[in-house]
Amino acid sequence: MTQRPESTTGTATPEPPAVPSPLAPAHPPLAEPRPLAERRVWPRTFHDRLTAPLPGLKAMARFAREGSVRPTRDGLADIPRLPCAPAPLPRADARTVAVTWAGHASWVVRIGGLTVLTDPVWSRRILGTPARITPVGVAWEDLPRIDAVVISHNHYDHLDAPTVRRLPRDTPVFVPAGLARWFHRRRFTRVTELDWWEAAELRPEGSGGRRPGVRFDFVPAHHWSKRSLTDTCRSLWGGWVLTDPDGRRVYFAGDTGYGHWFSRIGRRHPGIDLALLPIGAYDPRWWLADVHCDPEEAVRACQDLGARRMAPMHWGTFVLSAEPVLEPLTRVRAAWEKAGLPREDLWDLPVGASRVLE
Repeated sequence: MTQRPESTTGTATPEPPAVPSPLAPAHPPLAEPRPLAERRVWPRTFHDRLTAPLPGLKAMARFAREGSVRPTRDGLADIPRLPCAPAPLPRADARTVAVTWAGHASWVVRIGGLTVLTDPVWSRRILGTPARITPVGVAWEDLPRIDAVVISHNHYDHLDAPTVRRLPRDTPVFVPAGLARWFHRRRFTRVTELDWWEAAELRPEGSGGRRPGVRFDFVPAHHWSKRSLTDTCRSLWGGWVLTDPDGRRVYFAGDTGYGHWFSRIGRRHPGIDLALLPIGAYDPRWWLADVHCDPEEAVRACQDLGARRMAPMHWGTFVLSAEPVLEPLTRVRAAWEKAGLPREDLWDLPVGASRVLE
């Protein structure tokens, strides 16, 4: 979300970009999958994972002086032009990889015989934000059985309690370190929390172990976490790389600013077929640059990742910042063209639309 945390006295020094050693492997080995629903003990805080300092008193005073960051009337005038085209989900089997954009950072990902939801937010309104400006792209009752949910971090526009309450309590949920407690309090029984660079594996029910499962790797992001006045950075934040048994990969970035993590993720997970990357909630830059990519940075991140395709997200759903509502789309298209990338590899989907990875 666009709100930033209160001033803190102890923040991590940003980690400089890594320069690969000539002796380092081109693709560092992946971690062995951890047990599902493992109970773990974590540090009290993850402040040391921040890659930019949290704002201090001067930034907070400026934000208070300038007031709420929202688009002008002209910036909101294009709401009726926002692309929205709900359609039935594509057919999918165990060898299908397909994505459907439900809006914001919520995707229905069909991969390896599983249906996975990312950061599911089906509510019309989230705390502290006007109601959504486009409808949810997929009606809840039209969803197939949900085999797994991945959560990137605990901000309200990515972890929505009313939506989560709609899920069966035995739904496998994959969350950042420190966030399992939130789900356990809501009686979820199959919660797997992971640290950066850790992984778990989930097989479709009824597969009988005949085919490997889908691998869920938790990877770093340039962001932070907060859900109340007292829990700043008490849980981790990050993105997810989903890999099917045939080696096809979908990267879900969650919420992130631009930085060195993208190239590291790309080295560890080569051959990403599709990157779901955020392009909105970026203005004003002095306030949001550390935690939200702008469209040009998202295109650069896709290149750093070595991803073959990019699908923009985190725009056109909630009004979280000051840029005109249609600007993220026009800018990402221009940046993609300027980078000389094939137009067919930019999956700039309307809300509710799907694409199948051939």
